Formats: sequence, structure tokens, C-alpha cells
Amino acid sequence: MELRDYARILRRRWALIVVVTALVLGGAALLTFTATPQYASSTSLYVSTSDSESTSESYQGGLLSQQKVTSFAELATSRRLADAVAAEIEGVDADELPEKITAEVSPETVILKLTATDPDPDEARLIAQTYAEAMTDLVREVETGDGQEMAAVKATIVDSASEPGGPVSPQPVRNLGLGLVLGLLLGVGLAVLREVLDTSISSLDDLNGTTEAPLLGTIAYDASARTRPLITTLDSHAPRVEAFRVLRTNLQFVDVDVASKVFVVTSAVPGEGKTTTSVNLAVTLAQAGTKTLLVESDLRRPKASAMLDIDYAVGVTTLLVGKVALDDVIVRHEETGLDVLPSGAIPPNPAELLQSRAMGELLTELRTRYDVVIIDAPPLLPVTDAALLSAQADGALLVVRHGKTTKDQLAQAVERLDSVDAQPIGTVLNMTPAKSRGGYGYGYGYGYGYGYGYAPEAPKSTDTAKRGRRAKHDDA
Repeated sequence: MELRDYARILRRRWALIVVVTALVLGGAALLTFTATPQYASSTSLYVSTSDSESTSESYQGGLLSQQKVTSFAELATSRRLADAVAAEIEGVDADELPEKITAEVSPETVILKLTATDPDPDEARLIAQTYAEAMTDLVREVETGDGQEMAAVKATIVDSASEPGGPVSPQPVRNLGLGLVLGLLLGVGLAVLREVLDTSISSLDDLNGTTEAPLLGTIAYDASARTRPLITTLDSHAPRVEAFRVLRTNLQFVDVDVASKVFVVTSAVPGEGKTTTSVNLAVTLAQAGTKTLLVESDLRRPKASAMLDIDYAVGVTTLLVGKVALDDVIVRHEETGLDVLPSGAIPPNPAELLQSRAMGELLTELRTRYDVVIIDAPPLLPVTDAALLSAQADGALLVVRHGKTTKDQLAQAVERLDSVDAQPIGTVLNMTPAKSRGGYGYGYGYGYGYGYGYAPEAPKSTDTAKRGRRAKHDDA
């Protein structure tokens, strides 16, 4: 990962980093301010050998003392020494004493430093002094051989136990500083891990890295969309309304030389908002004076008719089996001026109907009647319906849900289109964060346009073969 990748992760995952840092810092503060203050008292002992007159014997004695002082440091936490100290101090538990005492040897010296800690400063000083006295007795005992009157090595107290000042623990500044650093490291680590494991499309880079289809529009997340999906229920200058107007404008640049266009609106998987996008895009086109037809071709779970409050009992399926004429099933939505062709009764074989000759003839007829035909199709991955329709239309508009649709799902959806010689004309990034910083945010203010200086890439035209096919349709 490059430096800019980490910067992007910090921008996108800053909330996670802040939360983790706050939790770790709060834990450090809780432990710090609820901990019992501890006081420390220290004393020093000098370890030496018996007096020697010669220089060589003195040098050898010094080396022996350095070797012995390390062993004496280990004896400081022994049970034997703890029992001796407990016998001198009333009310002290010998089992707890080894946890209160530490022994430290100064490098390349024969100085042994004993430090005792206790919540009571007077008790800490008493334990340190008693340990030092008990240590001198223990050294004399273990270093005096059988039949000897004088120990080969002795320990002498050179500093009496010091008077404790302020508490040595807890240390608020150190603990909070460590908590802050640890929290930041943990937060950044979790953010990077989540970014690596997260394969959902949540930025323009993710989208461009998965498909070459241009981004034609972004629809910001609106909590009210579930209960008020139609943009006709919103204020005319609402951000969601303006977003669909931008999508309508960009869609007009797709195949500008073709008079009549048929677009399939679909998605990779369910729950990405493709029906809502289909209906609102068709409504926006109709409001602009474009002769538009919305075809409800999701013959498995039709929802567009219900969204427009239109009866779907008679529609596409009824028409394809030849029971009714086209004029008898097209319904005008009076509020928006949009023509709607409902799905009709749900058939047992949707895929067979959609790839039938009757469906092809229907689309040919619709091209002669309307400027734009928007086909609301099922998702691409669960069923083949949308791919079959896209092969007969001018292409597919893929709806991608921000933070949910994965890169693999979108890539497989594009592959599904390629397998039938169809292609996506563009993508719509749906349910994006209202204050996105990913470079595709929608701005709203004195004028309307893409926020953060982003302008959508010019939509790519379809291939020559498809142009030839549409020309035949226009001549029909």
C-alpha cells in the first residue's frame, strides 16, 4: 500500500480510529484513577569479601563479590527471607511480601538496591529497612562455612530506607500517553484490516477498478426513501431530486445519435435500489418532456407498479401471450405524465417469456413510440432475465449500492452481460453517505453540481454492431 492509500483509509475510517482510541484511552484513565496509590522506599547494600592485604587477593575478592551480588538479588524474593521479615513486622503476611520487594544490581558494581512498595508510605519504609537488615543476616549465614567464624562475603547497609515522597504509581501522564499511542496504533491497525477485508464498493476508486463503465450519477442516502420512494413527494430542490436530474442529463449523452433508446436498469443482487432508481429516473425523464415508458419486466418480484399505485394484473405477461393489445395495457401515471407498462400476472417461466420473439417484437414497437424506454429488470446474479433483456436493449444501467455491493458481485454482473454480448452503459452509485469525501459527493447550494470538483466521465458509446441493430429497429 502506498502513502496515499493510508491517507484514504484515514479519511474513510476516521470514525473507527477515533472510537477505538477513545475506548483505549478511557480504559487507561479508568485503570489509572481507580488504582490504589503505591509508595516506594529504597535501601542499598554493599557486598564485599573479607579484608585482604594483597592487591591480587583484593581484585579476586571484587570479582567474587560481583558474582555473589547477583545471587543475593535472587534471594531477596525467597520465602526464607520473607518469613524472616514477617516475623519482625507485626500484621504482615509472608505470602504477600515477595510481591512488594524488588532487588536490582547496579551494572558492574557490588551494590544491591532493595525497593519496597506499599499503599502506606510508612509501611513501605519499614519493609525496606527490615528487608535490608534481614538480607545482611541471611548473607552472613549462607556465606559462613562449617567450622568458620567469619563469612567469606558480607553485605553492609550503606543507605537506610528512604522516606517515600509522592506515590510512584499510578502515573497519570505516562499511562494516558501510552493509552493514546496504543489506541491510535490499534485504531489504525483495525482500520487497515477492515479496509483490506472489506471488498464492498465504497469509493470511486473501487468502482473504477471493477468496471470500465462510467459513473452517470450518485444518489445520496435518504432515510425517508423507504417510506417516500418517489421523488414527486419531495421538494423540487431536494438533493435526491437534483441527483436524479443529473442522472437524467448524463443519460442523454449516451448514444446521442440514436433517436429512440431502450435501457435496462438492473443491479448485481437484490436490495440495491434498482426499482426505485428505475421509477424515479423514468419520472424525471417524463417531467422534462421526454416521451418515456417504464416497462416493469421484473416478472418475479414486481414492485414498480405498487410504487406508482398502478394495478399490475394485466401487463407484459398478458401482452406476450397475445391476450391483449399494447394500447390496452399501457397505463398513464397522471401525476407525472409517465406511461407505464406493468408486469402482469407472475408467470412460471419468466426467462422464456423475456427471450421470446414476442418480447423482441414488443421492444421494436416501443422504439417507434417512445423517446426513451426504461426497463426495470431483476438483478443479474440470481437470474438471467436482466442479461437477456440487456442483449435486446441498448445496454444496462447498473445500480451499485454504496458499502454493500462487493467488487466480486459487480464484476460477475458485468461478466454476465458480456456473456450475452451486452454491456453496461454506466453505473449509478446508490445510497452514498450524505457527506461523502470519496470524490463523488453531490453538492447543493447556490448552484447544483458534483461536489469536491468531480465531473463525471463522458459515457462511452456502444459498439458498432449494436448501432447497426438499433438502426434496423428504427427502420422497422
